[in-house]
Amino acid sequence: MADAFDDQYPNIAWWTQSGRGWIEVGRDEYSSSMIRVLDIGGMLWEGDNSYETAAEAMKEADESTRQWRIENGYAPE
Repeated sequence: MADAFDDQYPNIAWWTQSGRGWIEVGRDEYSSSMIRVLDIGGMLWEGDNSYETAAEAMKEADESTRQWRIENGYAPE
């Protein structure tokens, strides 16, 4: 059970555990998107304003992070 998040969202787990960046979930005064993937340089990816479920938002963020990994030479194993 301890690895459930890592198993479901391996690219987000890699992103945060490798020190590449972080994710933000929820709206704030700076963004109306529900989920964002960021690094020290700024926004890597920004999701939609709403999703049916939080899991759907996480899945989309994981996929965008997977694409970034591929495009930048950090292809998932």
